[in-house]
Amino acid sequence: MQYDPIKRHLGEIFNRTPFLRKVFYGLLDLLLLRAWHVHRELRKWMSTAKKESNVLDAGAGFGQYTYWLHSKNKNLDILSVDVKEEQVADCNQFFSSIGASKVKFEIADLTQFHHDNHFDLILSVDVMEHILEDVQVFKNFHRSLREGGMLLISTPSDQGGSDVHGDGESSFIEEHVRDGYNIQEIEDKLRSAGFSQVNARYSYGSPGKISWRISMKYPILFMGKVPKALGLLILPFYYVVAYPIAYILNSLDCRMKHPTGTGLIVTAVK
Repeated sequence: MQYDPIKRHLGEIFNRTPFLRKVFYGLLDLLLLRAWHVHRELRKWMSTAKKESNVLDAGAGFGQYTYWLHSKNKNLDILSVDVKEEQVADCNQFFSSIGASKVKFEIADLTQFHHDNHFDLILSVDVMEHILEDVQVFKNFHRSLREGGMLLISTPSDQGGSDVHGDGESSFIEEHVRDGYNIQEIEDKLRSAGFSQVNARYSYGSPGKISWRISMKYPILFMGKVPKALGLLILPFYYVVAYPIAYILNSLDCRMKHPTGTGLIVTAVK
């Protein structure tokens, strides 16, 4: 399935007013288990980071993580980059409308982008599975971080992270260039890029796998098969029943240590 057309349609709906955009961010924070894991790591970083740190949101998409960081600490200087010109323009317009003067969005190709020794934190959520030249990007991240700066990555694992569970199966998301990372593989690639402290753990363990199907996969498949207006009418009723179950499963997934999982949360320090 191609995910980008669905994202574009959602953007058309929620870009209409700043209030709707904030509602959209709130829904993403509630529904996406990866957001729960990422927020957990970001809280740890913020507990010891300088209040006026420089942050790069690498592959910012809709800008939901930029918004979350800005809402927690308005002193952060945040540069958010993406390859999609339309999303960058939409995000700049939204953040300007809410007076976020320390947030800026730019168009950038991560295989070429670097700001030497500039950032205290680089965040990359659901990006690396879309980039073939991943080692080059990791080198650019390392080059762009200050000494002691941290890189935080969320990406699918090779344990079914793109909903691929065997030979011959294709990724649920067609835009992925790889089906997921092996823990040893991504740790080795980050060390080869210069990172000294690398830690990778599984997310989307047993509870998370079920939650993802209930809260994301089935609704996305449904939206791809019915008229958009009908889908948007039905989905709220679906989530009234499904979300309490997903909430419990998400909570469990964040609290458990998983021997395997379809997602990876990776931190690396320069």
